[in-house]
Amino acid sequence: MPKTMNDLIQKIKQNPRYHDAGMILCHNGVVRNRSRSGQKVTGLRVQVDEARLKHVLEQYRSRPGIIDIMVDIRDGRELAVGDDVMLLAVAGDVRENVIAVLSDALNDIKKTVTRKTEHFA
Repeated sequence: MPKTMNDLIQKIKQNPRYHDAGMILCHNGVVRNRSRSGQKVTGLRVQVDEARLKHVLEQYRSRPGIIDIMVDIRDGRELAVGDDVMLLAVAGDVRENVIAVLSDALNDIKKTVTRKTEHFA
């Protein structure tokens, strides 16, 4: 399992279609110290629906111009403020395709794949 963003990128570069890539776009989600509602957060735990994640990644890998998508979500771990929660990297041909897929895939993962439990002060 990848540990760093560089690990994800190196794995993408092993894809036989990598020579078609024009960019890799990355997202590094971290535990912030305040919830969206403004409450002080001390940490969180994320749970991942692995079957749904597999489906989502397959769906976005099939979009035009996309070479590969790699994700590492810190599933089931107790995370502290500042810890990485999710690393996501998308490789594709042109920025319009890659930016759209990173945004759409990220939102889909957060809405349908993960469930987080925030811990409050």
